[in-house]
Amino acid sequence: MQTNVGNLDRIARFVIGLILLSLPLWLDSPWRWLGLVGIMPLITSLAGRCPGYRLLGLNTCPMQKKKPE
Repeated sequence: MQTNVGNLDRIARFVIGLILLSLPLWLDSPWRWLGLVGIMPLITSLAGRCPGYRLLGLNTCPMQKKKPE
């Protein structure tokens, strides 16, 4: 699978992932475990690949936008 997540997108995913993963530390309700959803944006930011983007045909990586002729 090719890289399809650009640098700005990767930074945003990393920050959002860390914020979501910190929710169980700060919330005292049953909803705190929803923060585990933060694992997915964190993994996709570190890998630079997003399966959801691939399914939708999206690509925010500037290096992959050029198509060979």
